[in-house]
Amino acid sequence: MPLDPPLAEALARPGRAAIRFTDEVGDPTRPITLHTYRPQAHRPGNPVVIVQHGMARNGDEYRDFWVEAADRHGLLIVAPTFSAELYPGAELYNNGHVLDGDGSLRPEAARGYKVPARVFAALRDAGVTSRQKAWIFGHSAGGQFLHRLLSTEPHDVFEAATVGNPGWYTLPTLDRPFPEGLGGIGATEANLLALLAYPMTVLAGEADTETSGPSLPSQPAAIAQGPHRFARARHYFEAGKAEAARRGVPFGWQLVTVPHIGHDGAAMSRVAASLWFDGRMPPVETLAEWGRAKAGAL
Repeated sequence: MPLDPPLAEALARPGRAAIRFTDEVGDPTRPITLHTYRPQAHRPGNPVVIVQHGMARNGDEYRDFWVEAADRHGLLIVAPTFSAELYPGAELYNNGHVLDGDGSLRPEAARGYKVPARVFAALRDAGVTSRQKAWIFGHSAGGQFLHRLLSTEPHDVFEAATVGNPGWYTLPTLDRPFPEGLGGIGATEANLLALLAYPMTVLAGEADTETSGPSLPSQPAAIAQGPHRFARARHYFEAGKAEAARRGVPFGWQLVTVPHIGHDGAAMSRVAASLWFDGRMPPVETLAEWGRAKAGAL
């Protein structure tokens, strides 16, 4: 997995870096950029947070949303960035490039959903981290990417996973075709049971209620999940709860709603950081201030 510059060299010094990562095991024709931040206090035993950007393919911005938390808690931030030039459209990023343009199934090893685990393995191989697991957060298109990753990939590399404000969801069923459901892509009953049991957090901004716009999916399958992102988050959570109850299996998800916050990548990043590393939701007064500012990106 060639890197330019090598990870150990690029992350030897505190601060921001941009590192070219070529996934030789997956799709070597489409390298990605790792936008990273290492605070002065980071040591190999400190947490690593992988951040999946939104539709603007702005991993540098999403990395920067985590800098304050990184400085306070000694976190290493890594934002794998899938450029619009090499990964155009939702199919190649949000949907993991599972299917070719003709609808045929691509090799499993070539899926974009493999990338975060391979990036974390490269960090471990380089001695940058000694952690066994990473935290992973995805917002908007990155939330679509992340919950589909969790639907199809092993979870053992993740300490925790938080999915923020996706535009729509892949429902936990094998009876509907991907990406509406998990049918037709080789997902198994074991994948579905592991997804339902996993302690995934669905983080939903209570003010993420726009019913139209260029970034809100509007295909019939998405509209069927609700008129806006906040409704669709509830629909997804309830679908998972109902599926687990129907099967009589454990259900590990939690739905956390965030007062005052809409479709704001900066605010939702700060909320996720606070829940994970401070153990609490930010004060409602702070959330209201962030909501008024509306400073985040997609």
